[in-house]
Amino acid sequence: MLLAVDVGNTNVVLGVLDGDEIITTGRLSTNIFETEVEYAMKIDSFLKINNIDNISGAIISSVVPALNATLKRAIKLITNVSAMIVGPGIKTGLSIKIDDPSQLGADLVVGAVAAKEKYPCPIIIFDLGTATTGFVVDKNGNFLGGMIAGGVKASLNALSSGTALLPQIDLSAPKNVIGTNSIESLKSGAVIGTAAMLDGFIERFEDELGEKASVIVTGGLGRTIAKNCKHVINYEENLLIDGLRIIYDKNK
Repeated sequence: MLLAVDVGNTNVVLGVLDGDEIITTGRLSTNIFETEVEYAMKIDSFLKINNIDNISGAIISSVVPALNATLKRAIKLITNVSAMIVGPGIKTGLSIKIDDPSQLGADLVVGAVAAKEKYPCPIIIFDLGTATTGFVVDKNGNFLGGMIAGGVKASLNALSSGTALLPQIDLSAPKNVIGTNSIESLKSGAVIGTAAMLDGFIERFEDELGEKASVIVTGGLGRTIAKNCKHVINYEENLLIDGLRIIYDKNK
């Protein structure tokens, strides 16, 4: 079985795959101060809870370089497998057309690889995590670039910590767009506001492409936001886990 690890700024997402099938997934908190032994204990517990004891391969994508070596050693410690890390020298099959391809985050590469496998090009991919990102793959499968904005939770945290009266809220859709109290107004701004931003970017991306595109959203808040968009958006909870499996198969 394959252990796929996607390291984000907030969470480390774990996925176990048997061939193309995702057996289970889970999340750990991202903490650059934890040691390889601490991460090994957590990953080992995750595997044991799910009755998995036959990991034969592993792959890591990361936007937190400080954790790469730690996680690789942790995985080696509990599985005796040397994890592949998505980066220079790894075959992805993705043609990257941005100004400096070395600046492209591994998560965006992995998401685009999975999207190309599952949907017709051109494709617009939104990832709603610590940051909100939206990137475009053209009809020929080239990664063109896109946009980066503040994440929904980061924006809400900034509001609640920087104001005296605005509280922390759960990120569910409001009853109405016109909020009649602080909580409903915050929900409208966070959920409907982000959905409206995605709708706007879809239209502008498609204008620049000159054609309609497949649209995908992933990330922890993706399902809630996608439901409130006016465009047809495909929610892919495990897009990056699928992408890691595809890249692993290209390189093993």
